[in-house]
Amino acid sequence: MFELWTDAVRSIEPLVKPAHRELWLRPIECLGIDDGRIRLRAPNRYHKEWFEDNFLSSILGDIQTRTQRSFTVEFEIAEDDGPGCRTKKEPTVGHPRPPSPAAPVSVRTPDLVDRYTFDKFVVGPTNQFAHAAARMVAETPASRWNPLFIYGGVGLGKTHLLHAIGHEIHRQHPEWLVSFITCERFVTDFIGSMMHQKRSSGGSSMEEFRARYRTAPDVLLVDDIQFLSNKDSSQDEFFHTFNVLHYAHKQIVLTSDKLPAELPGVEDRLRSRFTWGLIAEVETPDLETRVAILKRKSESEGVDLPDEVALYLAAHIKTNVRELEGALLRLAARASFQGQPISVELARDALAKLIASASTGLTIEAVQREVAAYFDVKLHDLKGPKRHRAVAHPRMVAMYLARKLTKMSYPEIGSRFGGKDHSTVISAVRKIERLCTEDPSVRSVVSTLESHLRQP
Repeated sequence: MFELWTDAVRSIEPLVKPAHRELWLRPIECLGIDDGRIRLRAPNRYHKEWFEDNFLSSILGDIQTRTQRSFTVEFEIAEDDGPGCRTKKEPTVGHPRPPSPAAPVSVRTPDLVDRYTFDKFVVGPTNQFAHAAARMVAETPASRWNPLFIYGGVGLGKTHLLHAIGHEIHRQHPEWLVSFITCERFVTDFIGSMMHQKRSSGGSSMEEFRARYRTAPDVLLVDDIQFLSNKDSSQDEFFHTFNVLHYAHKQIVLTSDKLPAELPGVEDRLRSRFTWGLIAEVETPDLETRVAILKRKSESEGVDLPDEVALYLAAHIKTNVRELEGALLRLAARASFQGQPISVELARDALAKLIASASTGLTIEAVQREVAAYFDVKLHDLKGPKRHRAVAHPRMVAMYLARKLTKMSYPEIGSRFGGKDHSTVISAVRKIERLCTEDPSVRSVVSTLESHLRQP
């Protein structure tokens, strides 16, 4: 009876692309055919779904034509790789996939930030689960928590956890290739490879791209996956990259500012795959955690921070860990420059503008969102390198309003606009100031935006 299945599969192979035969058709194993029942085993849930959607009906049709009878199909899943999936063969949990025989003995050190390790991550009630999930993945990569999807607001520690996972896996498995990328880098590399392929009329560039992202990594860490929004070709490429890595039992970790279901402009098939493993949220830290973060940062920077000053800062800067740590460094710099010890009085004077903007809840990100919506431009374009007027003018308006309403420094504003130099921000602010005095239409737009942003 096994020959019946083999012959049926062979009958459709000429109609299937060679790559699909190897990746999706041949890994399906027939366990037996008896009593009108066909028992199959798939490597994982998405493999089963792909096979059912694309090949099963044709194969069943061939079998039923040959035997003149109907059959039902039962699937076993070789590993538990998604919610709602009944596992009949238990995965080897706790034993990471060994490197392939072709893997080099020594792999380069991953591009990770040295200070973003688990021992430097301050754990509190609002990030405890995400931290524990990251630890589990780092200790047993590619077991049952694949992918790990970490989401939360800006500056709350998602990137820190992503790097920490990479550091720990590299420490335990130095022969593995741990690849850290931003989603923006993935998109840029993909577009560059496509353009190179078109110019050269060859496929080598795309082959190199796919080898870099599909074949080489043992672990793929992707920051800010929401950047895939509305990029159809890039989403398709990442979809296949995800499938290949997951099928090969390679760990994937993603960060995002939203839950998978809430990601705008992202295909359902991708959002579904993002939920296959474990989802963990990083929330705004509570007061005690913010104080602990400041104390940890002050120790690492060699700053003498009194408890009352740490409490003052933590009480007034509530929503963003990055801004909280930045405020500490600015305060330390002011104290050093003036030759004074750090005190509440000095903090109140040095950080008055920052604390005032923080207390209103107005952030640079809020300004960017408001301006992008008003001018109908994409948020990532507003923060990106595009220079045509449809984006450049709104960007300058956003920089001007960020400077006026949040009172953040020019370098801090520049860093939120794709790493722009502070001189670029100064130039933008001065230009909008001049246009507001010379052009009533610009003045009206800026006034309207400012009014919207100042509303509680």
